Amino acid sequence: MILYRIGELAKAAHISERTIDYYTKLGLISPESRSTKNYRLYSHETLAALERITQLKHDKYSLEEIKSMLGKWNEATPETDVSDKLVELEQQMQRLEREVKALEPLISGLKPGQASRVLSNLLPQGLACMEAIRLLLTQGPPM
Repeated sequence: MILYRIGELAKAAHISERTIDYYTKLGLISPESRSTKNYRLYSHETLAALERITQLKHDKYSLEEIKSMLGKWNEATPETDVSDKLVELEQQMQRLEREVKALEPLISGLKPGQASRVLSNLLPQGLACMEAIRLLLTQGPPM
């Protein structure tokens, strides 16, 4: 098993040691063990979690949202592949909602005819997709 000291982990994850300390204090990550000299040692899984955190921050999730998502992922067992995929779809949906909100000022600046054409092309597929995902998330698949 590969174990990283905080400096090694920071270098591998391309973040500062201070950020790792902060994430540890927030409970986003935790050391696997301690060395004989009392250094915190982090696993390779922690490096993967840091990469997920970095991507989620890039997607504009708050640290509280990220902590919640990581908790869901950590609770998963091999039998929950479908659940994992649904969580991933939910996250993609939330990211898309944020992107749409970011586009609202641009859309509102379009002329009425332009906006109608843009929205008429996007809405049917988007709504159908979102409704299907919403139904899966709230009701589960049909029996």
